[in-house]
Amino acid sequence: MIIEAARLSAREIFKPRFRSVVWKSLGLTILLFIGMWIGLEMLVSTYLFPFLAGWPWVTTIILWLLGAGLVVGAGFLLAPTTAIFAGLFLDEIAEHVEETHYAHQPRGNALPIGPSIWLAIKFTALVILINLAALILVVFFGFGVIVFFVVNGYLLGREFFQFAAMRFRTEAEANAFRKKHSFEVFLAGLVIAGVISIPLINLFAPVFAASLMVHLHKGLSGHEIGKPSEKTG
Repeated sequence: MIIEAARLSAREIFKPRFRSVVWKSLGLTILLFIGMWIGLEMLVSTYLFPFLAGWPWVTTIILWLLGAGLVVGAGFLLAPTTAIFAGLFLDEIAEHVEETHYAHQPRGNALPIGPSIWLAIKFTALVILINLAALILVVFFGFGVIVFFVVNGYLLGREFFQFAAMRFRTEAEANAFRKKHSFEVFLAGLVIAGVISIPLINLFAPVFAASLMVHLHKGLSGHEIGKPSEKTG
């Protein structure tokens, strides 16, 4: 079930509606970085450079360091920040999966904007914190990779399955259903963790995870994955 769900989700990553979500998220992320750069440069120019008027070479070095720091920071924060914005469009992904693969079954209800934003924030925070913890464990203990996959598998599986389940169930019902199928949810979370660990591909992690868990929830609910309608496009 999980392998088939992952196969279908991976195949759809580059379809127009999936790409649209990724591009919108990436575009908003880039705009955010540009805004941060402009704001940071204005602050430095207004409050710091007046004190360095006699040392132009110092201001030049500071500008170069700011630019380099932004590039490095953007490289580290690109995927997590994109995930924040992607979280706003996860229902669009879920609707596409339901329309394409489960056309003759009832559609889920979109989550309110508040829970959608909260899910996106939790996803991003989890990715950042888990990766930092794994890095520390690798440096000091040498088993960070295991921690990365186990903890990511549990937490990310839980968050995204909850998202998929709450389109059809109350929060309490979704919690109970997730606990009933905790092992399958964990295994699916490990697949998501694998996607997150691949640079650049991890930009697609939120849409892949949402699709995967919609399929898994359908399968665990007694529906045949990918049936009755498997349209393309």
